[in-house]
Order: sequence, then C-alpha cells, then structure tokens
Amino acid sequence: MNGSLTARSVGGPESRGGPWLFEGPVVPRATAPPPDGAGLPDAVLFDRDGTLVADVPYNGDPARVVPMPSAREALAAVRALGIPVGVVSNQSGVARGYVTFRQVAAVQHRVDSLLGPFAVWAVCPHGPADGCTCRKPAPGLVLAACERLGVSPARTAVIGDIGADMAAAVAAGARGVLVPTPATRPEEIRSAPETAPDLLRAVRLVLDPAAPCRGPAAVRTTVAPGCDVAEAHERPSCPVAQERR
Repeated sequence: MNGSLTARSVGGPESRGGPWLFEGPVVPRATAPPPDGAGLPDAVLFDRDGTLVADVPYNGDPARVVPMPSAREALAAVRALGIPVGVVSNQSGVARGYVTFRQVAAVQHRVDSLLGPFAVWAVCPHGPADGCTCRKPAPGLVLAACERLGVSPARTAVIGDIGADMAAAVAAGARGVLVPTPATRPEEIRSAPETAPDLLRAVRLVLDPAAPCRGPAAVRTTVAPGCDVAEAHERPSCPVAQERR
C-alpha cells in the first residue's frame, strides 16, 4: 500500500470514535503565490464521489474510479499556488459492511494515482444512525482535515456536489462551493452559499476574490463503466442519493 495511505485515524482504523485520516506527501510549490495572495485560501478540500470522481455506490474497486470532467485541471490550478488540497468523504459502506478499510484505502490509492497527491484524506466510516460528529453534514471531517493541515477553517474552501457538503462547510466556518450533478436536489442548489457549473470554475471562484459569488449551475453527468448511478439519482427515492446526505 502506498505510504500516503497509511491511516492515522482518531482512535485507530477500527474505531467508531472519529474519522480516518490519511496523510499525503508534502507537495512542493510549483510557482510562487502572487504578492496579493492574502485573498487566497489556505487549503481547498474536495468531496470524493460525484465531485472528484464519478459516484459509484459503495465503491471498493479501484478499476471503477473515473475522474470527473476538469478534475485534473482544477487540482493543478490549486497546487500550482502551493495551496494544499485534501479530500473529505462519507463512506458509510464501511459501517454497512459493503466495503472494508483496505478497499477504501485501495480506492483512495487509485484516486491519488490519477489525481493526486492529496495532502490529507478525512474519511467518515460511520452510518447515518451511528451518531458520529464527522459524517457530513456535521463539520467533523472538515475540522479534522484543517487541524491536520494546520490551517484555519475560516481560510479553507470546501467544494462538493450535494447539500451535505455545503452544510459541513458552513458548520465548520469554511467557504462552500457547490458543483451540481444529477444527485443534487434543486433546493440544495438554491440554498448553496455559492455555485459553479464545473470543478475548474469552482476552483477559479475560490482562487479569485474578485470573482462573482454565483454562477450558472449546470448539472454534470459522469458515470463509471457499468454504473447507472446518474439515472438512479434522478429518482427521488434513490437510496444511494438519500444515504449520502
């Protein structure tokens, strides 16, 4: 297993007491930040499924990891300024017995190989009824990632595709930007602090203090081979869409 995916979790990998934290390598700065960089975030955190990669329900198979459109370009733009990037992800499939710690780590290793490296991964392995403080929309994942990176939540941006991502950002005191997909409810788009039609424009929004607060929220559709999750999410009763919230 890649060393960047050695879990240093709150309470250990088998604990129900807190999130799993995976530390990444130190990423060297590609370019110097601009002189007026005071308006830049100290870190940018991304949701995993539906934001960085196509949403495959309870995915434990690295072969099914498919990057979302403009994910590579968006991450490169942040890293070029020396700003650390991290991932905050609900993975209730662990609590439900669908995926194991090793499978979660293997999928993350694949995401790292395609889009990484990430400075930190904060993963909630709990189910909706477990009463944890890390499962989004609770702020625990955002707070844990910020603590591990040594940054203030108030100077951190969180980019995700559903209302739970935005609620977690707001609860942590961070900036939230919604990039809608077919899993995003209309009311989540309306109530989002800020929206962007794709990842690259979401990143440009958080890197440019002069950018407008909201943009057209076009829905993106990216589906991994053999997965009909986009079609399923169009149904209000979809259990996958429901459990992610």
